[in-house]
Amino acid sequence: MKVVHSDPAAQPGLSHPQADTAVSLEGVVKKYHDQTVLHEVSLKIKRGEFLTLLGPSGCGKTTLLNLIAGFAEADSGEIFIEGQPVTSDPPHKRQIGIVFQNYALFPHMTVERNIGYGLRMRGVPKDEVAQRVKEAMAMVKLTGLGHRKPRELSGGQQQRVALARALIIQPKVLLLDEPFSALDKSLRGSMQVEIREIQRRLGLTTVFVTHDQGEALAMSDRIAVMSAGVIRQIASPADLYRSPQDPFVASFLGDVNILPAHYHGKAAHEIQLRLGSGYLSLPQARLVDASHEGERLDVYVRPEHILLESLHAGSVLSGTVIHHVFQGDHINTYLDVDVPRTARQVVTVRSAGLGAMQHWPVGSVAGLALLDEGISVFSSRK
Repeated sequence: MKVVHSDPAAQPGLSHPQADTAVSLEGVVKKYHDQTVLHEVSLKIKRGEFLTLLGPSGCGKTTLLNLIAGFAEADSGEIFIEGQPVTSDPPHKRQIGIVFQNYALFPHMTVERNIGYGLRMRGVPKDEVAQRVKEAMAMVKLTGLGHRKPRELSGGQQQRVALARALIIQPKVLLLDEPFSALDKSLRGSMQVEIREIQRRLGLTTVFVTHDQGEALAMSDRIAVMSAGVIRQIASPADLYRSPQDPFVASFLGDVNILPAHYHGKAAHEIQLRLGSGYLSLPQARLVDASHEGERLDVYVRPEHILLESLHAGSVLSGTVIHHVFQGDHINTYLDVDVPRTARQVVTVRSAGLGAMQHWPVGSVAGLALLDEGISVFSSRK
């Protein structure tokens, strides 16, 4: 499957990486025994950007990170860092900083010794190591904890030690392998902000691996959504969320309703779909695939892009309210809708405030208005 890019700088296949490209992968294939886990992946990561590899477990994102780091060897393809081929170089020659999921701290070393380890291995003079360790500890808010052992630290403090150890060697690229997975929700949020602020201040090219969509949306300049060893789409968080170019991307990134429809035709810059008991007109750009008269399509629409309205003759869809879920700043309303189907079709509508619960009690019938900006249309998967 081809990779869909949101900008020209991301186009694969160039034999000489562009000047603003920090990391470039060209046609990279990785196999384990007889199973291919990466299928000719091409990717360009811009200098200074925060790029996230997002996807479910087993999609190949950690393998891709390990290839960049040098912990795994590609079966074919080329990898460049700062324009230099590194495909055959061992990890210590790539000037990569990495923070592992379990932090991988040395339990017998103090915080200071852990942070300074990479500099000592590079033969940096003792006085310089001490000064740079002091500066790194201040950067990650660990001043005063230098003589503690990892077991004497909280999870967030251990993560800061691992981050400082990665940053102190002044890496060309920082790799983050699901670093927040062991932290509670509130601490994850604060660490996301801190790491992103440090990354921006240093202008450090960063590759972040996660399966958490919220983390990816909150932290990234661009996101590469992966599944089954391929990159489905690369774009900014907003572009991916609003204009997915692949059904997997549309369904994986955030909540989405999938409604069955049929192609009815087009006029000028609009397409017309037969949906429910009526017809829905949309900008032609919302139809990702070419389609023909009568062809079955799937309409993907975000819950927050559906409005509940009074039922009237012009309503394309209507539904019976079966449940409300209070979520603090919004309400999720679940409706049994009247689209043609062989099984029950439940649609989720997300509304701000408490109005939906008050105006549409369980058992009431409402019309559903679909907002153009939240809709993508693909050829049916069935």
